[in-house]
Amino acid sequence: MSSTSSQSQGLLLFKLSQLQIFALGTLKIQEIIPYQHLTKIPNSEGNVLGAASIRGQTLTIIDMAAAVGYPPISEAEKRDCVIIITDCSRMHVGFLVRKIERIIECNWKNIEPPPKSLGSRTYITGITYFEDTLIQLLDIELLLSEIFPDEDDNAVEINGVQKGLLQNSHILLVDDSAVARRQLENALTNIDVPFKVCKNGNDALAAMKEYAAKDNPIDILVSDIEMPGLDGYELTFEVRSAPEIAQAYIILHTSLSSEMSVDRANQVGADDALTKFEAQALVNAMLKGAEKRQQ
Repeated sequence: MSSTSSQSQGLLLFKLSQLQIFALGTLKIQEIIPYQHLTKIPNSEGNVLGAASIRGQTLTIIDMAAAVGYPPISEAEKRDCVIIITDCSRMHVGFLVRKIERIIECNWKNIEPPPKSLGSRTYITGITYFEDTLIQLLDIELLLSEIFPDEDDNAVEINGVQKGLLQNSHILLVDDSAVARRQLENALTNIDVPFKVCKNGNDALAAMKEYAAKDNPIDILVSDIEMPGLDGYELTFEVRSAPEIAQAYIILHTSLSSEMSVDRANQVGADDALTKFEAQALVNAMLKGAEKRQQ
């Protein structure tokens, strides 16, 4: 088996301040348009600038600079700004940024986790360099979760037998996004199912090999797809290539709406793939893995 997951992916580089360059994966970006007049939205979150009608669809427009802690974009600046329309976590929204730099190709293996000095409350999921310039990848899922708090009912229907199957399974959750980890953790905590957590693919692979060496292998691996260092596709390939951990039931999940991500997850050897986040769908997928282990 050869890896099909280490190919480059596009990064859109842009500025929220005069100095620092930020980035978003191009798979999360639907369109880039010049600033246009916005209609105010009553009682909206403070960083919401208003709404715009774009190709027949009304989209909420957010001041991304203000949302991550930089000075808000002034009225005088707006006419020179650009709106990045994203498709992420089943939401279409626009982010106003001060300047678009360019699109580059970047291998996710070259993206490093953010320095621990940034602390736990950071909007950065990874860093890389382009032409000796530091590039910071933004955690767009965290931004969206804070501006649009999840009001969905994450209750899960599960019977005693099913709960027992999951409680007797060794489960590892992997995600570089703090908000995604919290969603995954809450889904299992609410049904009293134990689990382990890693923040990136490299740590997850090392942990799986360590548990296997202690004769306590991971039964179910739930991993994000887009992660710095070792992404979900590459992690799946590495797991399937290591006999001592290859038996794990692998569920990949993504905030991207594109079906391409799900199809590719299956191609690299994942057992299941989900567009995050629905607690019931996640638990159902994990039950498939637990039931397969009992067969």
